[in-house]
Amino acid sequence: MSERAAPFYCPYCGDEDLRPNEQGHGAWECAACNRAFQLKFLGLLTRGLQASDGGTAT
Repeated sequence: MSERAAPFYCPYCGDEDLRPNEQGHGAWECAACNRAFQLKFLGLLTRGLQASDGGTAT
């Protein structure tokens, strides 16, 4: 995947008026609530492994 994903709404107020922040690399700012936030990809999850199974998820 070569394109970066863009958020559809602010995680704080739910508004859709978002603009890329000057810091770049997944940083966004919301014009409605005047907050800046950053998106970060943590990794892929293993299919079929859930924390509620009683085991430890690694």
